[in-house]
Amino acid sequence: MREVEITLNPEDASVPKQIRKRACQDAGISPNAITDIRILKRSVDARRKPIVVRMVVSIAVNEPLPPVIQLFSWRNVAKAPSVVVVGAGPAGLFASLRLLELGYKPIILERGKSVSDRKRDIAILNRNQGLNPDSNFCFGEGGAGTFSDGKLYTRSKKRGDVRRVLEILHLHGADESILYDSHPHIGTDKLPAIITAIRETLLLHGAEFHFGSTVTDLVVQNGQAKGVQTEHGEEYTGVGVILATGHSATDVYRFLDRRQVVMQLKGFAMGVRIEHPQHLIDQIQYHSREGRGKYLPASEYSLVKNVVGRGVYSFCMCPGGIIVPSATTDFGIVVNGMSNSLRNSPFANSGLVVEIRPEDLSGYSEHGAFAGLAFQEELEKTARRYGGPGQIAPAQRLTDFVEGKSSVSLPDHSYHPGLVCSPMQEWLPEIMRFRLQEALRFFGRRMKGFMTREAIMAGVESRTSSPIRILRDPEKGYSPDLPGLFPAGEGAGYAGGIVSSAIDGEFAANSVRNFLSA
Repeated sequence: MREVEITLNPEDASVPKQIRKRACQDAGISPNAITDIRILKRSVDARRKPIVVRMVVSIAVNEPLPPVIQLFSWRNVAKAPSVVVVGAGPAGLFASLRLLELGYKPIILERGKSVSDRKRDIAILNRNQGLNPDSNFCFGEGGAGTFSDGKLYTRSKKRGDVRRVLEILHLHGADESILYDSHPHIGTDKLPAIITAIRETLLLHGAEFHFGSTVTDLVVQNGQAKGVQTEHGEEYTGVGVILATGHSATDVYRFLDRRQVVMQLKGFAMGVRIEHPQHLIDQIQYHSREGRGKYLPASEYSLVKNVVGRGVYSFCMCPGGIIVPSATTDFGIVVNGMSNSLRNSPFANSGLVVEIRPEDLSGYSEHGAFAGLAFQEELEKTARRYGGPGQIAPAQRLTDFVEGKSSVSLPDHSYHPGLVCSPMQEWLPEIMRFRLQEALRFFGRRMKGFMTREAIMAGVESRTSSPIRILRDPEKGYSPDLPGLFPAGEGAGYAGGIVSSAIDGEFAANSVRNFLSA
């Protein structure tokens, strides 16, 4: 077996026969001698012309390549000790899969609905016909990632194996390309079936699922967390509680506060979502008037600028995607982005957010650890006041915002509930407004054509991460105030995205095992 680095033009990179031919040439091996070939890494290099696709491939001569993925030893845990898992997002689901391996029975409680039932509520929301506060783009089986893109790129390497997470997703139906693409992506159209398959694996091995179960308190016995209570009066108990409720379940922070579980204000980011015609971004990134052509993917970008000591950066960039309504109550407007697997929308959108540090929130000091949450909720309510009925969001042409003037019209866009012109430079907080304006000027100089009247910004992008961290022992994984409680994922303040949340969920499951064996 050998690994070979090869470079191909985009058309040849789409043809398996050409990949094989080039790999043989570069390895100095006859094509007839190869018994197996597999892509290990793939990325598009558009830094200069001609644009090329770089690959690392593994080739085998006179023997097969090893299996694509490892085997997972999930046990039947129907009669094993139970662990209560609150939340069926990536942290909760991957914690539950790991619990199977460790010999514990996950009892999974999810305030929202199953994927299939959740689809109906999201369709209603997209038509601006009503928002279900427990079943929307944030709440429900699979968590916020299920219906908002499925990007799997992460820089997180701590406490876990990214490859392991990708293999589990592939085993449950994700395309093999997520194992080798530099920026792996599943797509909102594919994720629901994958999440359903993960649930079926868990049920097959003895786990329990309870949808429509909003947790309102903990069950504490002898100074340890042993279970939870729900709004309907049910009580579920076990040997510990993994709390993986996501960054939008703010009611969880309230009952933890009543239980005197220590939380702290942490840095986060808020801003807007910007949208361009995808063809324009392709022209800029591929340095071509023709755009991407037939064989290149919809292009993306990553932008960052430090403005007066705070980072301003693009976040959750969705090439060939759409903007979606991500509020969890009717009191606020929140926007996010998503793409289907083909990334074939005529629009490209991205969050553009400003770093918010605890010292920026002195005006909210009376809220203590909840200062960031209060700031976040206030901005979402402001966006509500400047929006239209329902989930119609406030928006502005990008050039008008930078120039400090109101827009009188908006170009075509992807946001289904609808947009209304709003002078966002007048109501965005000053610590965000001038930084966004300065960063956009810089990005316009860096990407010629980026600043255009055909681009819009919509508000607000406020749920990038949790403004609160639930304290836990960094090694043992449980709350120092309440042993047996294992905060995990984005809502606990320890992750940011599908993969890092999944890794943190596995860390929580391992911590349960270590806690019980100590």
